[in-house]
Amino acid sequence: MATASQWIQGARPRTLPNAVAPVVAGVGAALHGSSWDDFSWWKVVLALAVSMSLIIGVNFANDYSDGVRGTDDERVGPLRLVGSGLASPGSVKAAAFICFGIGAVCGLVLAIATAWWLVLIGAVCIAGAWFYTGGKRPYGYAGWGEVAVFTFFGLVAVLGTQFVTTGRIDWVGLACAVGVGAVSSAVLVVNNLRDIPTDAESGKITLAVRLGDARTRLLFAALLATPLVMSLMLAIATPWALVGLIAAPLLWQAYTPVRTGAQGPGLIPSIGSTGKAMLGWAVVTAVALALG
Repeated sequence: MATASQWIQGARPRTLPNAVAPVVAGVGAALHGSSWDDFSWWKVVLALAVSMSLIIGVNFANDYSDGVRGTDDERVGPLRLVGSGLASPGSVKAAAFICFGIGAVCGLVLAIATAWWLVLIGAVCIAGAWFYTGGKRPYGYAGWGEVAVFTFFGLVAVLGTQFVTTGRIDWVGLACAVGVGAVSSAVLVVNNLRDIPTDAESGKITLAVRLGDARTRLLFAALLATPLVMSLMLAIATPWALVGLIAAPLLWQAYTPVRTGAQGPGLIPSIGSTGKAMLGWAVVTAVALALG
């Protein structure tokens, strides 16, 4: 039986910045040019609950699906409950669907209070979370994981937060979504860069496996540079947005292991640093947009 601590590790708390950052950026985009009196803070709480539930749910779903396929038998990275034999596949699958259920309930409340068609988007998000590594033909095994992360934890999460809190979306929100989505995808890119040897051997053909080591490192660099470009664009809306450039040292820190050719476990620090850099950029950019 897995301990509570091991279940927490299995939820992969280091990925939580991927859930928090888009909501923070969405709040900043929503507050830019809006009246604070018209802002729905309770919807922010629900949006954050949806985002966190989905990312924890997808982590457990990946743990289950990769574990039963044997993909995690020689895993280098964080603890996997099924692959390590600490928890039964059924219990981990149940944990995933409990998280999806929590996200669905919170999303349903938002849809009732905002727009009914959000139910459809929520259903697509949950399906995307499960079929990333689940089902007979998981798209994560075909190199589409980064696209999904950019879409769900970039475009949908940021613009969704902006929409449910203000009833609108605009180019400011889109720029924030692109910045957050790019770095969120970068977290998966460096994770898959680390796992190229074991993924290729197990038949998990991620984008990193398709691109190879050298080109994956170039892609990672391009994704990390994207939020800085978005900061320059957002300066059109308010010069305060240039404060987002102070995230550059954090992004460089995240890039260093990749730039210096680290392999396997040596890339693990880059995963955490990338998440911190993303959250840092989202926070300072949100504050700048709210004040500007």
